[in-house]
Amino acid sequence: MNVDLHAGRKESSSRVLIMTAVSAERDAVIRGLNGNDRFDVQLAGVGPASAAARTMTALAAGKYDIVLSAGIAGGFTGKAEVGSIVVSSEIVAADLGSETAEGFISVDELGFGSSRISVDDNLAARLTQALRSAGLPVNTGKVLTVSTTTGTAATAAELAARVPGAAAEAMEGYGVAFAANEHGIPVLEIRSISNAVGPRDRSAWRIQEALQALEATSSILPEVFK
Repeated sequence: MNVDLHAGRKESSSRVLIMTAVSAERDAVIRGLNGNDRFDVQLAGVGPASAAARTMTALAAGKYDIVLSAGIAGGFTGKAEVGSIVVSSEIVAADLGSETAEGFISVDELGFGSSRISVDDNLAARLTQALRSAGLPVNTGKVLTVSTTTGTAATAAELAARVPGAAAEAMEGYGVAFAANEHGIPVLEIRSISNAVGPRDRSAWRIQEALQALEATSSILPEVFK
């Protein structure tokens, strides 16, 4: 999906809603934006259900041209290393479906809807280029939404095989994106990588570094979403 944010409008500026899961992420984004009043940063809560409900509430109360899901995340080894930024090429509810003896069946295969939400390719490309020009390490790829974060190498390998091109794993993107889709508003997900997807090892997490990368990324947003 590609959208012209200014079609039919003259001398207008985009209004952007940014949803983060927790206050530490929200605060990092706000610091990066440095008071730019075109951006409204709100808390989505943790998990896709809370994110969808709170994003719907925000969209019902205000007018926005684009919605961003932003925060820190786990990165898939070889796709997004710790300290890098991921800009979504697609947002995927990776555990929305059914478990069977033969393996996982997605909600798409079950015929009950779609686990995948497209992003605006032009906006994603513009943001990626701007981040690269600013010297930030950035990758594009699919960002997975899960209700239970991955804690083993086996699950990480299974997810990577099930969703080719998976770059990051978080818990809110699909909920935010679903709400944006319901309102016909383009959506992107932006994640700074704090840890590798796989065995849970908190000693290896780099949360402060990821929050600093999120802040740096947020400082670039006003020049991209004009």
